[in-house]
Amino acid sequence: MTGSGVPPEIEQWFAGRDWRIRSHQRAMLDASDAGDHALLVADTGAGKTLAGFLPTLAAFTPSRLDGAKPPEGLHTIYVSPLKALAQDVARNLLAPIEEMGLPIRAETRSGDTSSDRKRRQRDKPPHVLLTTPESLSLLLSYPESFEMFAGCKRIVIDEIHAFATGKRGDLLALCLARLQALAPDMQRAALSATVANEEGFREWLAPWGEIDRVAVVQGEPGAPPEVEILLPDENRVPWGGHAATWAIPQLYELIRANRTTLVFTNTRFLAEYIFQHLWDVNEDKLPIGIHHGSLSREARERVEGAMAAGELRALVATASLDLGVDWGDIDCVVQMGAPKGSSRLLQRVGRANHRLDQPSRAVLVPGNRFEFLEAQAAKDAVDEGQRDGEDFREGGLDVLAQHVMACVCAAPFDEAELLREVRSALPYAWVDEEVFARVLNFVATGGYALKAYDRFQRIVRDRSGEWRLTHPQHAARHRLNAGIIMDAEMLEVRFRNGRSLGRVEENFAAQLSPGDTFAFAGTSLEVEQLRDMEIIVRASTKAAMIPSYGGARMPLTTHLADRVRAMLVDRAGWARFPDDVREWLEMQDWRSQMPGPDNLLVESFPRAERHYTVYYTFIGWNANQSLGMLITKRMEDRGLVPGGFVANDYSLAVWGLKPVTDPAPLLSPDILAHEFVDWVQDSHLLRRSFREVAVIGGLVDRQHPGKRKTGKQVTFSTDLIYDVLRKYEPDHVLLEAAWADARTRMTDVGRLGDLLDRAQSDLVHVELDRVSPLAVPVMVMIGRESVPQGSVDDELLLEAESLAGEAMRPGD
Repeated sequence: MTGSGVPPEIEQWFAGRDWRIRSHQRAMLDASDAGDHALLVADTGAGKTLAGFLPTLAAFTPSRLDGAKPPEGLHTIYVSPLKALAQDVARNLLAPIEEMGLPIRAETRSGDTSSDRKRRQRDKPPHVLLTTPESLSLLLSYPESFEMFAGCKRIVIDEIHAFATGKRGDLLALCLARLQALAPDMQRAALSATVANEEGFREWLAPWGEIDRVAVVQGEPGAPPEVEILLPDENRVPWGGHAATWAIPQLYELIRANRTTLVFTNTRFLAEYIFQHLWDVNEDKLPIGIHHGSLSREARERVEGAMAAGELRALVATASLDLGVDWGDIDCVVQMGAPKGSSRLLQRVGRANHRLDQPSRAVLVPGNRFEFLEAQAAKDAVDEGQRDGEDFREGGLDVLAQHVMACVCAAPFDEAELLREVRSALPYAWVDEEVFARVLNFVATGGYALKAYDRFQRIVRDRSGEWRLTHPQHAARHRLNAGIIMDAEMLEVRFRNGRSLGRVEENFAAQLSPGDTFAFAGTSLEVEQLRDMEIIVRASTKAAMIPSYGGARMPLTTHLADRVRAMLVDRAGWARFPDDVREWLEMQDWRSQMPGPDNLLVESFPRAERHYTVYYTFIGWNANQSLGMLITKRMEDRGLVPGGFVANDYSLAVWGLKPVTDPAPLLSPDILAHEFVDWVQDSHLLRRSFREVAVIGGLVDRQHPGKRKTGKQVTFSTDLIYDVLRKYEPDHVLLEAAWADARTRMTDVGRLGDLLDRAQSDLVHVELDRVSPLAVPVMVMIGRESVPQGSVDDELLLEAESLAGEAMRPGD
């Protein structure tokens, strides 16, 4: 092969479409020609995907081949977080391949690919394979992988921000390490529109010791997005609620005024709820669709096809469509409720127009006053081009165990060599010989407490010192069950006589312990027992202490939380807010204090024979929910007779029969060392975490040939093993992994810990004679936690007006 720079065939193809090759696309080709890896950060519509593939297309052009035969075998791997995105890219990649007449065969591979095609791809791989991290890991588990990947020249990771900092990123990092061992000259490229921590992603992308060979390519700036915040016609922002159903008439007029509108919601429930409300006002019978992860694959593909064909006027969607599916005819993106992060908002805004030279238009629809502030903070961040930072974490040991099993399925391995390979992946650079030996012992025997059982004897060290499979059937089991994505479960709420009251999200159920009371189906219930996939309850005469509403929540990013806190103390900046929001903040400032970057405000006040304490934390719903559990338990120990709590992203309200005169002892950092540990160990939380790591780590199978286990069957199996390990092997590697999950993903314990540290020096306690204006948005939710989010908005109005009248009254 000869030549550098953009081949004339590619130049001519761009010119034939009246396009120009952008500077970042040239830079990606230059980096590849120089033998470097590259991270491309460019706006949506900047041609990122084509930039990532440009070196591959160039390698197959006649001018670069210069009479030589085209490369044979697998040349480029494209990794996407979504199967739909890989299929979309495949369609768009075929156009330049066919129109330039390049001898490139491109195929997709995912869980939906037929077994015959998968087998053919291993025997005769295409030049370009478009796949997901899970499917790539499975490919690496076959003996043919050594030959299949040996000649691989390039791997392109799209939307790297979507999974690099989570468990799918752990798996992909390990796959990259293995691929680099099989194909030492393979170049790595990553693409994203919303990376804030460029250096962190550069380090994640780099092979061991090669960070200096990772070029960071900045995309050409596009037209700045046009973001506006929708307000009610009467210019009164609601006090409470999250569904923003007040905006349905205005939203419908937006849909009528545009060719295609994409409406984003933050949860599947809200997607269904908003979709139904739109149909209720759809007098023109406009074609409006819905798309979220709980729909069948056929339903999703039908909607995606209709959208691609321009047959829909509007589509209501969740994060299932956050990422890069290229629909160029979307005029407007609407975000119902607060966006929870500037990067997420940028990603969603970029779905409109999908052209770099035209501004994307987005409309934010806040559900309440705090959400207005959050929407304003997100708009400011987008206007300034500021993205949320991403936190990298240590890789999960359950994912490492799965990868070890994939490697041994392909061929026996030397322990020291595999450890060196594993440590070359950034998430696992921390793993030493002792930790790796513990993981190998688990993969080999299940651990000390389980090694007597034959089914856990998966690998063994042979006479040469290498690790190998004990039986080929374990390879088949691994390929049938490997994966990272866990299906969300719902738990049945039942009386002991068997009568069912309905189902609740497992995230909520995981926080419960016997004796806890919670509101559900309009009744206060006490937990008697958690078993299998059921919560056994009895009617309680005590007030429900724990709210049960919420469902899956997107966390408020620290970046946006800090912006909102800064806005609250920027009194000069309040002038740009609607009159009612400005008056709300001015009355709060006069009656109490403002929570800001330099304090942790706690307010206490009496109301209706109860004593309330509101903590303005700004640490997100998950962390606030956990803090509410811990504070109420600590209040019980101190005889303060807690009655319950309710949380949102910004604050936590706790009430009881006795006043909290000094909140500082309730927020001492030792709460994480004592009450938190006891709570997690006694709750369903650790069991739920253990089930996930047990499935990912390969201890428990989800699937047998021709049959998939139910969630109840998987839970029964993991609960038995969990009880054995807790009793006989409390330091088991999977219990350690479960603890890590419970501490981070489920309780956001890092942000909680930072808050408790701040409380020691920055706490400001204000005692009031009645509810404060800033407390109203969280107070209006009390007593309505058991009602699905969104459906309470109308009911909230009367309670909100009563509370607001009390809070906004100047004085007696």
